[in-house]
Amino acid sequence: MAAYTQLFDTLGLRAWCDAGSTGGPMTMAQLMAKAKAQSGGAEEVAFWSRPFPSLDVLNESCNAIWRTRDLTAAVESLFMSMKDGLKLVLDPLTQPLSWALTGTLKGFAFLPWWLTMLLILLVVQRVTRSRGLTAFVGAAMLVLALINHFDAAIQTFTIILVCTVISVLLGLPIGILMSKNDRAQKVALPVLDLLQTLPSFVYLIPLIFLFSVTEPKLYGIAIILYAIVPIIRLTDLGIRLVDPDVTEAADAFGMTRWQKLVKVELPLAMPNIMAGLNQTIMMSLAMVVIASLVSAPGLGVLVLRGINNLELGVGLVAGLGIVLLAIILDRVTKTALSRMNAGDQQ
Repeated sequence: MAAYTQLFDTLGLRAWCDAGSTGGPMTMAQLMAKAKAQSGGAEEVAFWSRPFPSLDVLNESCNAIWRTRDLTAAVESLFMSMKDGLKLVLDPLTQPLSWALTGTLKGFAFLPWWLTMLLILLVVQRVTRSRGLTAFVGAAMLVLALINHFDAAIQTFTIILVCTVISVLLGLPIGILMSKNDRAQKVALPVLDLLQTLPSFVYLIPLIFLFSVTEPKLYGIAIILYAIVPIIRLTDLGIRLVDPDVTEAADAFGMTRWQKLVKVELPLAMPNIMAGLNQTIMMSLAMVVIASLVSAPGLGVLVLRGINNLELGVGLVAGLGIVLLAIILDRVTKTALSRMNAGDQQ
């Protein structure tokens, strides 16, 4: 006898249970239980030894209750029924992301290595004004070039650059809206919590069904969804932390809401926004490695090759290259943030 058969009999639900059937083949446990019952080996289950009443356990006693695999099949059927409509809407909206990723990757691939290095060093020097950090970045790029990982590192950097820019362009307005509207914040926070806690691999599952694996927007959307949360949260936090006395003074001077936002609130919130930018870059780097599973180029491909082919050296060296790239991006953004804070204090 199944663990909860007597319960359904006592409640008078036997007719309903026998009328409903989930269909489909029985599990191995169900087949063994049926064989045992037919051989006369079934016996009453003690109350204290009954298993937790999960869907599968309850289904053994009542066919009208779905099994877990019926639930997952229903979720899959629901998504597949919506797939064509979602694809029709999302395809034109996300196509510019494919163009941006493809164009930027081709642009960096077209440049000679020495010009790419020079441009990166000029940007680092301009942003940080630190000769030591610029020298470190130059030495790190030379190391990547010596081990033949420079092109892969530039591909990874390019994807991070494009996805970070789009994350900022989308995240800043959302963060500003949340800071100005408590209702919008209450609606957005559960969505942000979901995006922040959802395992990174899970982002790829629905996207694989919506887009071709060869389309750059597949991994681009996954990276943006994963990395956009910090810039939204810290923009909202930074604006909310602006001293009310300062905003009242701005109101007293007759500033419009737009002027107050651009000239007062955003500059004062910039340290928090820059911290959000730093976290967005780091999360983009983390996701771009996982996105190599769906054709994202770069250092992640070498890590995946090391895993698939059990090439320990390839995987470890590529991993060290990713660490080096992460250090560069982290130090540059943090130094730029420190320089900005020092300028604000002066």
